[in-house]
Amino acid sequence: MTRRELDAAGITDPALRAAYTDCRRLNARHGRTYFLATRLLPVERRPAVHALYGFARWADDIVDDLDSDATTAERADALRRLTERLDSGLRLGSSPEPVVHALAHTARRYGIDHRHFTDFLASMRSDLEVTDYADYGELRRYMHGSAAVIGLQMLPVLGTVVPREEAAPHAAALGVAFQLTNFLRDVGEDLDRGRVYLPADLLAAHGVDRGLLLWSRTTGRRDPRITAALRAAAGLTRSVYREAAPGLPMLDPVSRPCIRTAFVLYGGILAAIADDGYACVHRRAVVPPVRRAAVALDGLARVAAARLTAPRRPARPAGPERAGRREAFAPTVEETTV
Repeated sequence: MTRRELDAAGITDPALRAAYTDCRRLNARHGRTYFLATRLLPVERRPAVHALYGFARWADDIVDDLDSDATTAERADALRRLTERLDSGLRLGSSPEPVVHALAHTARRYGIDHRHFTDFLASMRSDLEVTDYADYGELRRYMHGSAAVIGLQMLPVLGTVVPREEAAPHAAALGVAFQLTNFLRDVGEDLDRGRVYLPADLLAAHGVDRGLLLWSRTTGRRDPRITAALRAAAGLTRSVYREAAPGLPMLDPVSRPCIRTAFVLYGGILAAIADDGYACVHRRAVVPPVRRAAVALDGLARVAAARLTAPRRPARPAGPERAGRREAFAPTVEETTV
C-alpha cells in the first residue's frame, strides 16, 4: 500500500519515498483513529497526511513519551534541535532528517503556511513548562498551536469547494474538537505526566481540583464531583464539534468521507466515555471494534459515491498563490449528516 500511495503521488526519489514511509509508520502506530480515516482519502493525497501527522507524532513523543527517562532539559534540547532542522528544511525544501524531509516536501507542494509549524512547536515547548490552564480561553490559546493548526495544515491537502479562508475556521475547530476529546479520554494518563488539560474554572465549578483528581487516580475510587466535571467537559467538547460541522460540506467531495469518518469516530470516543460512566481518570474509553468497522464501511460507501459523482483530480502543487481561491472544479455540495 505504501508503494501504491507514493507512486500515485508521483514521489519517485528513493530518499523521499523512505522519508514518507517513516511518517506513515509513525501515523499508523500512534494515530489509530485518524490513520483509519486517512485510508479513505484518494490514494495520491495520503502521503501528505502521513507527513503532517508523522511530524506531529514525532514532536509529541519528544515531549510526552512516558517510556523515556529523558529530563525536561533534555526534551527541551531535543525540541530545539527539531526546530532548527525544521527551519532549515522548510527553507531549503529538504532535510537529512527523514520526517522533516517529507514534511518540507509536503509544505512546498501544497503551499502550507510555515507559521502553522512554528505555532505547533511553540505549544509543544509550552508542554514542558505549563501543567494546567486557568480557564477555557487560556486552554484554547494553547490549542491553537497544538490542534487548530493541524486542521489548517490539512486543508490544502483535502481541498475545498469554497474559498479556503471560509473553511479555515471550521477546520481549526475540528482540530480543537479532536484534541479536547483526547484530553477527556486521557485525563488519567495526563495526570501521570503531571498535567491537567481540563480548564481549572470548569473543574472548580463542580468542586474539583488537581488534588481530588490525583486522589481518585491513585486510590481508584470514584467521586460524583469528578463525574459531573467530566460530563461538563464532554458538553464543552460537543459544542466545538458543532463549530466544526459546517466545514464538512465545504471540503472536496472525495475528501469528505475521510474527515466525516474521523468526525464520527472521535464523537464515538465521547459516547464511549459516557457509556463507561466518565471513568476516564482510571482508564481509557475505547470505541468497540464493531462500531469502528461500521463507521469505516459507511466511509467506504461514501468514497464510492463521491468518486461516481465528482470529478477526480490528481494531487498537484497548491502553492501560496492559490491559497484561498476556489478550486478549479465546482461539484455539487452534498448534505453531510453527522
